[in-house]
Amino acid sequence: MKNKWEEVSILDVAPITSKLVDPKGEKYSSMILIAPDHIQSESGQIIAKVTSREQNAISGKYLVKKGDVIYSKIRPYLKKVCIAPDDCLCSADMYPFSCTEKINSKYLQTILLSKQFTDYANSCSARTGIPKINRDDIALFFCKIPPILEQEKISETLSIWDSAIEKTEKLIEKKESLFNWYAKRILVSGKTSKGLFSDLFKLSSEKNTLNQNYPALSVTKDGVVFQEEYFNKRVASEDTSSYLIARRNTFVFSGLNFWMGSVDLQTLTDVGIISPAYKVFTINSDLISYEYAHFLIRSNYMKRLLMDSSIVGASIVRRNLDMDNLLNSAIELPTLEQQSKIVEQLSLIQKDIELNKKLLKQYKLQKQGLMQKLLTGEWRIK
Repeated sequence: MKNKWEEVSILDVAPITSKLVDPKGEKYSSMILIAPDHIQSESGQIIAKVTSREQNAISGKYLVKKGDVIYSKIRPYLKKVCIAPDDCLCSADMYPFSCTEKINSKYLQTILLSKQFTDYANSCSARTGIPKINRDDIALFFCKIPPILEQEKISETLSIWDSAIEKTEKLIEKKESLFNWYAKRILVSGKTSKGLFSDLFKLSSEKNTLNQNYPALSVTKDGVVFQEEYFNKRVASEDTSSYLIARRNTFVFSGLNFWMGSVDLQTLTDVGIISPAYKVFTINSDLISYEYAHFLIRSNYMKRLLMDSSIVGASIVRRNLDMDNLLNSAIELPTLEQQSKIVEQLSLIQKDIELNKKLLKQYKLQKQGLMQKLLTGEWRIK
């Protein structure tokens, strides 16, 4: 029947290309080489196009034809899938699918990005203990596919949401750039007095000596997080008596990753605990408001200050903090009245960014819900 859906293994309609080539060869060294890091999660957008030569590629790579679907087999939860815009190469950490006449590239990409396939891939990873999916597991994944014409209609419908998601992501990126530019301009305007870091922030050594059951915290580049929520497990040891107390409105940062932006004002809970590897500072609210401190702490200005107060450690991803240097660093500081006005201005931009992030989340949820209905045939497009 013309409108009949077939249940098939993905590899029956889109076999994985197996031809490996030498990326150093004259024919291939000038070709674009796509690796997992070059694909944006969930969207399928290629965010970097770098040749094999530019990447100094050595080991064998897959030869990919224009229109093939490239899927990152490592860390499948990241959902990195793209369609080759031209003939190119791809990393051996990826699978290039060559579509037959039964399935088009966009529809296959949609299947590989679906919650159903991602859940399956993640379950395979959990079973082997390695964050990747192999060919044999992919061969065992069955899905329903409609006739080509209906595949095209489904892909066209979902592209409306893809467009909305892409536009919103670009808008957020622009607004965040504006926020960073404006924050730099008004946080450090040159019309302020200067004070020492130690005048504003005092190193705290308060510990959880009674081993109280306070929530364990961590600091990531996105800010302070509850450890169990972020890692989906308890990372802190049972005995937390050596952990530092991080009270609300204290300045906390990672002793290792501070230079990457793992710094924040603790606003999640009245009292939390954090690993001794972190630094905790109380804030002198007579000179700096908590609200202003939050913006200052998360700014590139503070990141630069911490970088300047550190030296390269045992490896290039490690930096050692020079505490004396930091405490004696000069910080430009407006009056409390000026701080209040600055906070008001930055808060308006920040709220606008948060609203757009909520909108983006809604678009993504809507698309996932729509994919669930359309890819199973529960909803049909005439």
